[in-house]
Amino acid sequence: MKRKSGKSGVSRRDFLKTGALAGAAVATGGGALTAGVVRASEKAKRRRKRGSLVLVNGRIHTMDDRGSVVSSVAIRGGRFVEVGHGARDMDNARVIDLRGRTVVPGLVESHTHFVSLANRPGYHVAQWELANSIAEVLGFLAARRRDVPAGQFITAMGAGTPTYFAENRLPTLAEIDAVVPDRPVFLYQGGGGPARTNTMGQAFFESATAPLAGPCVVQADGSLMTVAGVNHANRALYHLRVRQTFDDKRRSALDAQKYSASVGVTTVLDETLVAVATGTLDPASLDPLPTHALFNLNHFRMYDAWLALHREQKTLIRLQINFLHNQGFISALGDLDHQLPELRERLKNQFPLFGDDMLRTGGIGEWAAPFALPSNADGHAVWRESQRLVAKAGWRNGNAQTGSTVPPASAGVDGIEQVILAYEAVDAEFGIKHLRWGLQHADHATPDQLSRLIKLNCGVSMSGFRWNTRNPPRADGLPVGARFRQILDSGIQAGLHQDGVHIAAHNPWFALHYATTGLNLLGQNINPGQQISRQEAMHAYTRGGAWFMNRDKDLGSIEEGKLADLVVLDKDYFRVSDADMRTIRPILTVVDGKIVHDTGVLDDRGHHHDDEEDDDDDGGGRGKGK
Repeated sequence: MKRKSGKSGVSRRDFLKTGALAGAAVATGGGALTAGVVRASEKAKRRRKRGSLVLVNGRIHTMDDRGSVVSSVAIRGGRFVEVGHGARDMDNARVIDLRGRTVVPGLVESHTHFVSLANRPGYHVAQWELANSIAEVLGFLAARRRDVPAGQFITAMGAGTPTYFAENRLPTLAEIDAVVPDRPVFLYQGGGGPARTNTMGQAFFESATAPLAGPCVVQADGSLMTVAGVNHANRALYHLRVRQTFDDKRRSALDAQKYSASVGVTTVLDETLVAVATGTLDPASLDPLPTHALFNLNHFRMYDAWLALHREQKTLIRLQINFLHNQGFISALGDLDHQLPELRERLKNQFPLFGDDMLRTGGIGEWAAPFALPSNADGHAVWRESQRLVAKAGWRNGNAQTGSTVPPASAGVDGIEQVILAYEAVDAEFGIKHLRWGLQHADHATPDQLSRLIKLNCGVSMSGFRWNTRNPPRADGLPVGARFRQILDSGIQAGLHQDGVHIAAHNPWFALHYATTGLNLLGQNINPGQQISRQEAMHAYTRGGAWFMNRDKDLGSIEEGKLADLVVLDKDYFRVSDADMRTIRPILTVVDGKIVHDTGVLDDRGHHHDDEEDDDDDGGGRGKGK
């Protein structure tokens, strides 16, 4: 099947035309990624060979406009070529009998910080976010131990833990030793610690030295915490980061993608990380420092390993990158025309929505500058100017605000109101309606605010992670958020996200459960009156997320011509109990027409062919990567 150039990002001719510009961009702060995307995408555009796949006898929820449910689908060249009740058994195709299993499109995570998970030091255990107890955490650590070389760390970090565990704490040194006595282990809580280690880890951290830090203080129970003003969890993280090789980072990036495929997320809109504000003003601050938390990485080099995998056609999921800029008002830079140096360089030397089907740039976000209310005159002026610069450059833009739980006494203190006022101003000056600007979280957006966003052709990505609390419902009976029902009833384009991987899990089924039940970790309804149907929630995690990323013509539904991403589930999401819905896991995940996750549950009795036999010249593929 020949792919139309409009379906696959930038053409080969366009890459060649922009190659010289991208090369020049390497010398600037934001140019390294542009040049990397050019090199990787040019290779991915070459002629490749791809097999065909036919799935039959399933309950395939296409998420098309009619809500069609079909029994079979055929895939060739990384796209759906037939969708219906009789998709043909194509010559030399691999045929998989779904035996009645439920299938949904690949889930689109429209707000995440996935690059952090893709840079974890050690042999990381992302699965710990699925644990409900200390015993289950220990089980995941023991399972990981089987493929970890001697002397190498087993790590588990972030994800909102240990709130998820019944004990509401991390395992102790003795508990970790009981299951992994012969490998060092490091568990790091949330985005900034504290942390825990075992006996072997303790021995390492208490003797570790590096150019910028000496040994760590480890408590008797294995805790690394803040002592005398020193965050020893972050110091320990530093000791692991400075010892990471590039091969370690490649493995970490691939492990993160494998985990994402295992929970059904096939596309991520990465909002990067909280960049160090000094950045290019102080290049030394970009390298690992003993004070850096889990959410601090070199924001110019954090994608290097992913880019290398992409060049080798080994990536498993799709990545779209938003660029977060963290420079607020800096008095030493003088007037407004000299503020925001990194944002200005980014807008001059990179391109929005640039790349191929597996890896591309996105827009500016989670913010272009730290948000500040008008009461902070200098900070607010810089934030407003950042919105102007993005609009003038013609980039997509996004801001994260939750809004007020009660009507504010003044619009000046409501973050969402300030965002909309800024959007309206730059639309009047430059025009942004064609750019699909966004608002992330939007928990308490009012009907009037949503209406004004619709007029600007803006979408929202709704918070799906408010479930990860043990706090009781509000005493006044108001919803904690997001107000899913109110948001969807407004008619605005809406995605659903988890905002992992520091404050929350990456697993999307937790967010889908919360959006449809309103239940927190203790089973209490903290979001009364704001529940939506399972169909609506799935739409938000597929079609809605794709729209939010400007990729609705290629992703979000199982329709002929669209990119072939789908997930076969172990339970029927649309029919199982609420409790069981939260525990759904994919048994098979397909991205770009390739199986990237397979639990072996489906006994593949169909006929096979070598995946390299089908010679399709298409631009969206990868290698097997499995």
